[in-house]
Parts: sequence; C-alpha cells; structure tokens
Amino acid sequence: MTQPARQRIYLITPPVGNSETFARALAAALDAGDVAAVLLRLADGDERTLVNRAKAIAAVVQPRDIALLVDGRADIAIRAGADGAHLTGIAALTVALGALKPDRIAGAGDLRSRHDAMLAAEAGADYVMFGEPDRDNLRSAFDTVLERIAWWADLFQCPCVGYAANLDEVGALAQAGADFVALGDWIWTDAPADSVAAAAGRLAQPV
Repeated sequence: MTQPARQRIYLITPPVGNSETFARALAAALDAGDVAAVLLRLADGDERTLVNRAKAIAAVVQPRDIALLVDGRADIAIRAGADGAHLTGIAALTVALGALKPDRIAGAGDLRSRHDAMLAAEAGADYVMFGEPDRDNLRSAFDTVLERIAWWADLFQCPCVGYAANLDEVGALAQAGADFVALGDWIWTDAPADSVAAAAGRLAQPV
C-alpha cells in the first residue's frame, strides 16, 4: 500500500538586508528538512538592490529544487527570476495575477474569512495561507486556524499552507490537513537548522 505524502515545510525568511550573510544560515536550514518553498521577505532598499538580493537568495534556493517566492513584490520576483510571489490580500493578488500567471506561482495570504479564501482560489491563487500574523504581529486564535484548515482541506483542491508560530503547532497543522506548514521568524532566533530539523521530525510522525 502506498503511504500518503507527508506535508512539507514552507520556510519564511526574516526581512533580508545582507543576503551574503543570511545565505549561509539559509543553506543550513534548507538542508535540515524537506523544504518545498522559501518565502523571501526583503528589507527596504531601491529596486536594483532588492533584485540583487533576491538573485543572491535564488542562487541558494533554486539549485536545491526548492521554489523561491518573493513577499509582496511580483515585479521583483519576475526581474530576479524567482518562482513566484506571495500576495497579501485579495486586491494585491488580483493586481499581480496578470504578471505572474501562467509561468509563476501566485500565493495568497491575509485571508481573514472563508469568503476571502474562496475568492483567492477562484481568482487563480496557487495556494492559500492561513494563520500568519498581520503587520501588527496579531493572528487569529489557533483553534480558529485549525478549523479553517480542516474546512478547506475537506472541500477544496487548491493547496493550503498553515502557519506555525512555534514548534508545538507544527503537528497540529499537519493533522488538520495543511498541505504545507510555514515556519516563520521563530526559527531564525537561534540555530535555524536545528529548528527546521525539529519541525521536519514532527511532520514525519504518524497522525
């Protein structure tokens, strides 16, 4: 009997300013678990600087057959040769779809209701994300996130990403039905490769 596919890791970077310094930590993290995609958040800079940073990170990510997405900047993603972009909200997704599709990935986040999520999928999002913090670092109650993921997994084919705010949330998100589990700022504070390995271990456990 074929075993069901395990959920994979969706890695979110901190805002990257010095790509050369960050690339070393990123490479170690990518080699520590089964990472499907990296969402690159870029610190402020002019357009050329942002493109160059994204290209430097792409050189670490893409040779490992991992997708590189740029947070909020479809234009930078295209110029840097990234695999796509992650857009915040329905309006931003709708604006970016024409530039990204059909060659690149368009992901959708900041979906604060079931209706928002359905609108994103209908518009052509390649995945929807649930549970990520907003700009004020606030997020929905974790029970609500789990309920939303379970509802989505039961009814829709469009993949969903569940955001884990800590290691203890990883297994619960997988059990609820998330196709990918996002790891954010908490893994970068200390020994990111160890944190990714620990998350991968949780995903490998039977549910």
